[in-house]
Amino acid sequence: MNAAVATSVFGAFMVLTVVLGLLAVRGRGRGGGITEWSVGGRSLGAVFIWVLMAGESYTSFSYLGGAGWGYDFGAPVLYVIAYMSCGYAVGYVVGPMLWSYAKRHGLVGITDLIAHRYGKPWLGALTALLATVFLLPYIQLQITGMGVVVSTISYGTISLDWAYFIGFAVTTAFVVVSGLRGSAWVSVLKDVLVIGTLAFLVVYVPLHYFDGYGDFLHRVVRERSAWLTLPGHGHSTMGTAWFVTTSLMNAVTVVIFPTTVAGYLGARSADTLRRNAVFLPAYNVLLFVPMLLGLAATFVVPGLAGSDADLALFRLVVDALPAWAVGVVGVAAALSSIVPMAVFMLVIGTMWGRSVLSLVPRLSGERRQRAAARAVVVIAGGLALVLTYAAPDTLVRLSLISYEGMAQLLPMVLLGLVWRRFTLVAGLGGLAAGVALVCVLVFGGHDPVWGVNAGIVGLAANLLVALSLTYAGAGAASAATDTRPDAEVLADDGVGLGGAEAA
Repeated sequence: MNAAVATSVFGAFMVLTVVLGLLAVRGRGRGGGITEWSVGGRSLGAVFIWVLMAGESYTSFSYLGGAGWGYDFGAPVLYVIAYMSCGYAVGYVVGPMLWSYAKRHGLVGITDLIAHRYGKPWLGALTALLATVFLLPYIQLQITGMGVVVSTISYGTISLDWAYFIGFAVTTAFVVVSGLRGSAWVSVLKDVLVIGTLAFLVVYVPLHYFDGYGDFLHRVVRERSAWLTLPGHGHSTMGTAWFVTTSLMNAVTVVIFPTTVAGYLGARSADTLRRNAVFLPAYNVLLFVPMLLGLAATFVVPGLAGSDADLALFRLVVDALPAWAVGVVGVAAALSSIVPMAVFMLVIGTMWGRSVLSLVPRLSGERRQRAAARAVVVIAGGLALVLTYAAPDTLVRLSLISYEGMAQLLPMVLLGLVWRRFTLVAGLGGLAAGVALVCVLVFGGHDPVWGVNAGIVGLAANLLVALSLTYAGAGAASAATDTRPDAEVLADDGVGLGGAEAA
């Protein structure tokens, strides 16, 4: 009976999600082009950009993975709040710059930006391939998160394997139909549910299990002191150096993450992005809740190990709440997977439709690119589903791998857009060095290395090689043949390109 009630509530909200996606694109023209599908026609105002960008904070990674790492290790998971808040500060400058550059040149994604900056269409295709490799773990993360939710709220009647497939199928159908605009609409529903459920749980759980915060916190200090300081419980490699380097790397990487860029480019104006960057850090306060609940779960459901630690929050929920409430919390967590996963799949589809498959003459044109992008969405989601079955990992670990790889695009994107002398040869040389070193360290089991995040070690090598090649004059001859004026090649800050701020 409990499973029937919880899954019925869940199913009703999933239908509502699809309906919202269909309503979002109603009246936008039959079929439309890739610009409407991928960046909402560059017409999203302050409210929709707010909830869409906030979606980067509340995914299954933070909702479940944050609780899981709070359960396993404690203090190291606070890097999430540190890097997201610092990332918004970086985005205050970078977001409007990318938005104005893309608007001026009619670009719809990060691969477009790179291909236009260096004047090489094939470079966009190469970037799409590399970005896809490092984005697939993040899609896998969301599939895993939603699978955990579906299986748990069904009280075990739906196996994890089937739950993973349900997460893949629902999200794929949603993103193919609705695009970025639909994700923005559903983000509103998601945020209402996330804020409501987390606000309820942070009050209810301490009262239900510990007779209030006083007893709970006293017990944490007395019995879980190792969880309260770096390097955390049982994991000596995540000390202060790891925390600082991981927070720094993620803060600068998040602004060029393809999904973040999609949010930037969907905005109606640069001023929308600046305003959101000012207020979005306050939204991160709620991220303390799943981490705190993870600590509470160490007392209530002890013994979870490995990836099972990601179940900590929902084990609490199922144990403490009636079935209908379990269903509502499950919907909030599921939407925290669906919205970001939809944007990730959409971005991969856009990158391939725009920068790879568009090189085929028969696939030129916005409508054909959109059709090709939709096909890639299905393929990318399928690959991530296979990885979920074949190579499961904890949610936080999957997130870290994605960021460590994507960080290696930073010099080519940000240095390239503000420094005319930075050449293609320098960018590619640094990229190759950084990616190779990250792969060696991560897959060789040396992350962190000497207590430092492997991604920032790779980024340091990347910058060293890129700057050395730049000052050595590598590629200068080919760069000299690019006769485009600076205004065509370099980005500005977007000042003066504001617009209406309505949602």
